[in-house]
Amino acid sequence: MQHNKLKQHTARLSVVSNSLLVLLKLIVGFYTGAVSIVSEAAHSAVDLLAALIAFYAVRQSDLPPDENHAYGHGKIENVSGAVEAFLIIAAAIWIVFEAGQKFCTAAMPEAIEYGIIIMLFSVVVNYFVSRQLFKVAAITESQALEADALHLRADIWTSVGVLVGLAIIKITGLAWLDPFIAIVVAVVVFKAGYGMTKKSLSELTDISLPEEEEQLISDIVNSHSKVISFHRLRTRRSGSHRLIDMHLILDKDMHLEQAHAVCDQLEGEIKAELGGLCDVVIHIEPFEPSE
Repeated sequence: MQHNKLKQHTARLSVVSNSLLVLLKLIVGFYTGAVSIVSEAAHSAVDLLAALIAFYAVRQSDLPPDENHAYGHGKIENVSGAVEAFLIIAAAIWIVFEAGQKFCTAAMPEAIEYGIIIMLFSVVVNYFVSRQLFKVAAITESQALEADALHLRADIWTSVGVLVGLAIIKITGLAWLDPFIAIVVAVVVFKAGYGMTKKSLSELTDISLPEEEEQLISDIVNSHSKVISFHRLRTRRSGSHRLIDMHLILDKDMHLEQAHAVCDQLEGEIKAELGGLCDVVIHIEPFEPSE
């Protein structure tokens, strides 16, 4: 329950900060006529939409299992990550389109110093908010918050690029640098969107846990003195939860109560090593010592 509140509070912080940045960037972008700032406003608008999706996802994904969702609602976080990734790619395409039109009629932006100030403000705000998102995502293993943090981290670098570009335009008077910077922003945004799409789709198609985590599970099971062997280890993620099942080979003469205790001990050790958000299912099979 404490993790749920922490995730929701952090997601709400992202919504508030992105709303403020979108508003300020749009005002300054249209006032100065700098397409690079307007493209950054579009990027922040995508971040805002992503933050809203993340806020919804972390609230829904923590709902307990019900009649129609026996494994819980964790996949909502995976779906939200995929939606956010597609939004990022769409924003990148839009930025390129707008910048391409500006290349033909590049005009010197006005009052560039206001753009420099808002970009600097954006870098500072997104740095602290993304750091908090990454921190909470690591604690709660929330993919939605991690995706939101990646959005903001990408926004930091694009804001730095726009900031440097505006300073160069101010010094040199080269108006064509404005749409050029916007296209560079789009490339960075697209790259982030592609990486997130790949990761989200992998987890939606039930890709196994990382090799090092499966090896950790194997080491825990093999180290137990009562375990003869195991097979059919299957793993996947559902939002913040890891779903693990396996077939465990125990002596056929072992008392049922003792076999149950072995399974409980293994489940506890796996959860302790990988984090509490694990659902471990163990199927017991008998073994003849004479075999």
